[in-house]
Amino acid sequence: MKKILLYTIILLAINASAQETVYPAEKQKGTTVISNATIHVGNGQVIEKGSIVITDGKITAVGANVTAPSGATNVDAQGKHVYPGLILPATNLGLVEINSVRATNDVRELGELNPNIRSIVAYNTDSKVINTLRSSGILLANIVPEGGLISGSSSVVQLDAWNWEDAAYKTDAGIHFTMPSLIARPRGFGGGGGAPGGPNAPPQVDVVKQGLEQVDRIKSFFKEAQAYSAIDTHDETNLKFGAVKGLFDKSKKLYVHANTVKQMLIALDFVKEFGFDVVIVGGSDSWQIADLLKQNNVFVILNQPHALPTLQDDDVDQPYKTPAMLQKAGVTFAINDEDGQTRGRNLSYNAGTASAYGLTKEQALQAITLNAAKVLGIADRTGSIEVGKDANIIISTGDILDMRTSTVTDAFIQGRKIDLNDKQKQLNERYKHKYGIKSPF
Repeated sequence: MKKILLYTIILLAINASAQETVYPAEKQKGTTVISNATIHVGNGQVIEKGSIVITDGKITAVGANVTAPSGATNVDAQGKHVYPGLILPATNLGLVEINSVRATNDVRELGELNPNIRSIVAYNTDSKVINTLRSSGILLANIVPEGGLISGSSSVVQLDAWNWEDAAYKTDAGIHFTMPSLIARPRGFGGGGGAPGGPNAPPQVDVVKQGLEQVDRIKSFFKEAQAYSAIDTHDETNLKFGAVKGLFDKSKKLYVHANTVKQMLIALDFVKEFGFDVVIVGGSDSWQIADLLKQNNVFVILNQPHALPTLQDDDVDQPYKTPAMLQKAGVTFAINDEDGQTRGRNLSYNAGTASAYGLTKEQALQAITLNAAKVLGIADRTGSIEVGKDANIIISTGDILDMRTSTVTDAFIQGRKIDLNDKQKQLNERYKHKYGIKSPF
């Protein structure tokens, strides 16, 4: 018992001390110039030997013939590549610390309909995962709640902040709806309860019928919310109805978590019936109805390209090919990394895989920068290296889409040069010191 207590104290001490000296950067002062770089603008354009001028957190000049203002701080990026900060479009970052430890999870509420739940107020800026993402070039993330049919609202955060108020980049911009599966799966496999048709078999449930009934409940909810929103004053406030008001005036988007064609076709009904701006999250079979998605101006977040296909008769490499098929159809899409092990760190490599299966390198980059910004409704502020936008910028020694060559050396969020230290780097240095190992770099 004493040993267990001792180990617990040691573990808590390690967790408490890790990253405690990694402070959020102060607001940018003066002017910074990134020079001599290969600049990947994020909109398909590449500028060789270019420069970027940053003043008061904004990009004020970018190009190959930019004159640096006198007195500016110079960052020489000779031989390096400069990119817009990467954007993780759907994640539970800051809501879940360790997947298997329930006490570190604050991502879901009880009940089916929770549109009034705000993920932003539960966002933990002290998460040890955040700094590891910054080291991978990810500077912005969309924080998404989970659970039930309507989980709540997501918010976009910048990943260098003291608290959630500082982190907030765009708050409560989307309502998340998880579409029922609508697939009747074989009984008796992995569910226990006896063999199919046997005396101990559980009661038969029509999954498709149950799912369609849930969809009808959601539609009824939105009809009532629409009527509520049409009235200026109310005797009583309904928080759930009030939370979705932005869907009807399109100040918010409806994020529908769906993968199969049947699910996505029902999502299109919400566009036609209510006029919502819809984003499909998941979309593994979106390639089959790409033309319909384009016609209805529906965006797609491809959750996990490094995965098996959804259906047995799909090509085994279909997840790799889907981005190029959506690109060809003209669908606006973003690439994500929802793997519970990598926690978003493979975002750029997922995009790199897509570039090996039909996308150009710049198109793949756009899927994790400018396209992601368009999907999240923040393209007017970020997603590309253009004059007037926030200076969310990363500098890499090599191709950011290639895990063999990319090492992020510098990162700027709204012009602030941020500390790229993290727990993994600290542990690496700790044990290099312990065993007297010298770095080959």
